[in-house]
Amino acid sequence: MHEKPDVIIDVIDATNIERNLYLFTQIRELGIPVVIALNMMDVVQKSGDKIDVDKLSAEFGVPVVEISALKNKNIDKLIDVAKKEAGKNQGILKNFSKEAEKVIEDIENISEKIKGHKASRWVSIKLLERDEKIHDEVKLLEEEIKKLDKIIEDAEEAFDNDGEVLVTDERYNYVSSVVGRTVKKVRGKETTSDKIDRIVTNRFLAIPIFAIIMFAVYFVAVTIVGGPVNDWWADGVMGDGLGGLVGGWLEAANVSEVVQSLVVDGVIGGVGGVLGFLPVIACLFLLISILEDVGYMARIAFILDRIFRKFGLSGKSFIPILMGTGCSVPGIMGTRTIENDNDRRMTIMVGSFMHCGAKTEIIALFASTLFVSADGSRPLWWFSPLLYFTGILAVIISGVMLKKTKKFHGDPAPFIMELPSYHLPSAKNVLRATFNRCKAFVIKAGTIILLSSIAIWFLTRVDFSFHFLAEDDINDSILATIGRHISIIFAPLGFGDWMATVASVTGLVAKEVVVSTYGIMAGGDDSLPGLVMKQFTMLSAFSFMLFNQLTIPCFAAVGAIREEMHDFRWTWYAIIYQLGFSYTIALMIYQIGPVVTENAPTIWTGIALVVLAVYLFFLFRPDKYKGTYKVKRSVKE
Repeated sequence: MHEKPDVIIDVIDATNIERNLYLFTQIRELGIPVVIALNMMDVVQKSGDKIDVDKLSAEFGVPVVEISALKNKNIDKLIDVAKKEAGKNQGILKNFSKEAEKVIEDIENISEKIKGHKASRWVSIKLLERDEKIHDEVKLLEEEIKKLDKIIEDAEEAFDNDGEVLVTDERYNYVSSVVGRTVKKVRGKETTSDKIDRIVTNRFLAIPIFAIIMFAVYFVAVTIVGGPVNDWWADGVMGDGLGGLVGGWLEAANVSEVVQSLVVDGVIGGVGGVLGFLPVIACLFLLISILEDVGYMARIAFILDRIFRKFGLSGKSFIPILMGTGCSVPGIMGTRTIENDNDRRMTIMVGSFMHCGAKTEIIALFASTLFVSADGSRPLWWFSPLLYFTGILAVIISGVMLKKTKKFHGDPAPFIMELPSYHLPSAKNVLRATFNRCKAFVIKAGTIILLSSIAIWFLTRVDFSFHFLAEDDINDSILATIGRHISIIFAPLGFGDWMATVASVTGLVAKEVVVSTYGIMAGGDDSLPGLVMKQFTMLSAFSFMLFNQLTIPCFAAVGAIREEMHDFRWTWYAIIYQLGFSYTIALMIYQIGPVVTENAPTIWTGIALVVLAVYLFFLFRPDKYKGTYKVKRSVKE
């Protein structure tokens, strides 16, 4: 409202022009010059549809330029037109019905504060919609507020709709009429996207196809790239190569042992341990970016909505969850698009159960050391995809249980989404998206992970008397002492060793720190994979990974939870739930697993069975709140 751009370029998807023009009608009301960029016109022409660009321009009173962003067509022309339009007065576009225009005019005439505003029409329409922010901004007098309320009430009665719906209907009616006069579509012709969707979103084939695609993604990233490529990069370059090279330089320069240890064991061991899995992360980001650019990722939410809805969940919740596969923070922030408070809060709490890039590092570390083929040459092909689908299962289990409680009750919100057309991925777009994600990953390694690595190195290299310890004496360090005191908490989960305990706790700062912690503690003759193999069995490693996958993602995610919950109590509720859920799931896996393999049960086995019984009760108990869906919205935009 307070910004003053010279011109606005509204990029519109020409293949779905009617829906996209709705935003244009809102922008046009601001009184700022607008240029319409009709994108994907090559696709429109290929389909046989026709758009009368000149007529469209005349209808709206603004320039319209045909472009293709993918092929970089007419971009220079668009920029030139935008420069010419900058600062021009394009006039007012009265696009509502005669009766609605009269209402807007009456609101505008209430006060000079409205009439004299640079975007008076837009302000009047927002007041008709009962927009609180605009209402507070305008600061009408009490008498003027009474007039405004009377006008709105009369309009709502006359149109038999509230103000917001009234405006929405008027805009869509106008857009539909313009599109009807300017767009000619070929009827009855099935597009390539339609043909693909008949298979990909088929009622019976959609889930198997989705499973195969995600299996392939993680197989390529973790098994193929995570095998020989990652071994060369992690051990040869970031491990012994860089560590040995820098260590040799420091020793030749007669640098003190403390500084040598800090640089080689702390910085290179910690940060290098994280960056050692960069090929895996980069490959995963690349494949996800390809699926996004092709248009398949949008279908996943649609496909999973069918499953989620059977368990009382909405596919609308899965969109933020998909956003969180790169980093949990954007996914948590994306929940603000969910209208129902109960669904929104629940999505915030369970969305981070899915993999993010940092959790993939932990999986890659264990997959390359313990969960390997018989000859030990490569990770098991099914292991990494299994953990991906475990995340989806955890979301469903939590959703079912929470939906049957008073705080999260109600039927799933309606889910409607626009599926983009399939198209070949743009190398430029895919590489840019991959680069940006990898860049964020490397920056995080150079900041949070670096500082954490230095702190962990210090705490593992000094005792409580602040004497510097040799690499073989880290069991006497401050961190080891603290770890031993709290390791009893994690002992029932199968990783009660102080190193695993410390890694799990420091991993709450950022999940990459789990790997960097082991990288620092793997000093001396131990390699990072070698240390992991000494510390874990396959069962305890699986328990460890599940705990770290399902627990609090990182401090940044906690900050995002606090921001989106808008409530301190709800933030703590989410934290406690994630800690409790991850702990109990890992407990059941580790304690019940040995019984299945014919080992003798212990008292912890009994406790785990009781926990399992509690889960089954909450999963299968009748839902007394079913059929009570009601939208409740309290999110501050």
